[in-house]
Amino acid sequence: MGDIRTGPPQLRPGRALAHTTGASGSGSPHRSDSRPPQTPRGGRPSDPIGRLGTTPPVPGRPAFLILLLGIPALLFALITWQVVEDGPLLRVDERVSRALIHPDRVSAALSDLGNIEVAVPVLVVALLWSARQARRSGTDRWWLPSAAAAVLMALVPVLVVPLKELTDRPGTAVSPGTGYYPSGHTATAAVAYGAATLLVLPWLRSARTRRALVLGYGLVVLGVSFGLVRRGWHWPLDVVGSWCLCTVLLVGFRLLLARHSPR
Repeated sequence: MGDIRTGPPQLRPGRALAHTTGASGSGSPHRSDSRPPQTPRGGRPSDPIGRLGTTPPVPGRPAFLILLLGIPALLFALITWQVVEDGPLLRVDERVSRALIHPDRVSAALSDLGNIEVAVPVLVVALLWSARQARRSGTDRWWLPSAAAAVLMALVPVLVVPLKELTDRPGTAVSPGTGYYPSGHTATAAVAYGAATLLVLPWLRSARTRRALVLGYGLVVLGVSFGLVRRGWHWPLDVVGSWCLCTVLLVGFRLLLARHSPR
């Protein structure tokens, strides 16, 4: 009585030692009664190669979307700075433009897809259809995504026109005058078709159809961009700058949809 020992507690003589899987003393991290051990290690998922342990935290979708906001914003700031300061990047831009300019009917037709008269009606159809689907499904604030898409489209001239005046970039040999950066046609196509795609996607059941829609959107924006450069109506950096600006706008719109859409 009162025997105090500094070592680990000893098993009582009358207790049987089990050597089966999951029993105490068998080397298994589990208890003999099949309950998980008190340490959280037993409850942790194994890593990809099967070892127990804590997996380091990985960025989730919100972190990824925030990253998509930061990188295009930085690229847009860099390109705008080069345009304003007539930096060395513009020399490369001019050489690429000279190599690509070759006006033809195909490039003219592609660039026309960035006209307001073509792109905005597509967005209007998408936002009306999306609002109808959301209302029929009983979604709270069913009007919000469509209203946000309309505001997003209205932001395009609000942002692009002052930037054109600020940079005052001269056009190519085919397009005299100034105020070509960033490309308004590219921004119109990217935002109008992009917002329409984001509005329609949640209501499509087939994954193949969703992938086809996203692929089609990318091809349309690339086609408009190529047509503008091919015709000589814009420098390549005008188009890339619009890509960066519109990526920021569309990612912000996507974050809004993620918070308020039931899908």
